[in-house]
Amino acid sequence: MKEHRYFVYIVASRTGMLYIGITNNLGRRVLQHKAGEIEGFASRYHCDRLVYHERFGDVHKAIGREKQLKGWTRAKKIALIESKNPRWADLAEKLGAPMLFAGQAIRDHE
Repeated sequence: MKEHRYFVYIVASRTGMLYIGITNNLGRRVLQHKAGEIEGFASRYHCDRLVYHERFGDVHKAIGREKQLKGWTRAKKIALIESKNPRWADLAEKLGAPMLFAGQAIRDHE
């Protein structure tokens, strides 16, 4: 039986704008953010740095968590990010997922 994976994630712009989303392929989704392919708020504000993510095996739990995070105040979201990523590093580099850095594609390991 195939294991299902879902991710709730936060991407940020260099100016601190935050976007919260859900996906079943975090590597692919981050690549889409980096390429500006996610229409709307995320691309308009250049939210392309993965600063936080959580993994779930159940889509309903992931959706519930996404809704919960979206309802939080900005201060609470920042505290969550900084509890796991105090320097706001781009966690995409640690994924081993496809990323575009200096025009180079890095292979997807998912």
